[in-house]
Amino acid sequence: MPLTRDAALVLLHEWTRTEPLRRHALQVEHVMRAAAHRYGRGAADEHVFALAGLLHDADYEQWPDEHPRRITAWLLEHGEPAVAHAVSGHYTKWGVTPESALDKALIACDELTGFVVACCLVRPDGVASLTPESVVKKLKDKTFAAKVDRFEVTIGAELLGVPLPAHIQFVIDTLQPKAAEFGLLGRGGR
Repeated sequence: MPLTRDAALVLLHEWTRTEPLRRHALQVEHVMRAAAHRYGRGAADEHVFALAGLLHDADYEQWPDEHPRRITAWLLEHGEPAVAHAVSGHYTKWGVTPESALDKALIACDELTGFVVACCLVRPDGVASLTPESVVKKLKDKTFAAKVDRFEVTIGAELLGVPLPAHIQFVIDTLQPKAAEFGLLGRGGR
């Protein structure tokens, strides 16, 4: 029986205590659900893409030195080898070869979603008028959201075979309908 979203949420809440990291998990889950339709096989891939997004950092807060080994092992124990593989390689510097559309999409969506969210938080109207051009401009500013690995953002789009601005637009468009829920209304919407 495949892992349910409810079971994944229980684990996320057990292992991840802080609201910002939980919110990031939900944001990446949402983007990955849409990515299944853009880069995967649509509805057939939606569940595993969403699980990968939801759980990719589940062990990071409690066991940063073991990340992502604990969540990967847990996923394998719960019958999700494809999700485990994607999570094990969602940062290219770990040396896990991205093989599937799921693997590539998680690399492409994780860092970029976090960066787009950071861009929204400093804008008066958040995601409402955010453009790929403004995101690319912020990517060039190494002091802005300095923890976001710019290489991961770039290589993710390359792995998917799409221009970076097009992938940025996809992430923006995916987040816009959930702007209020995800806190992306900007400085003026708080």
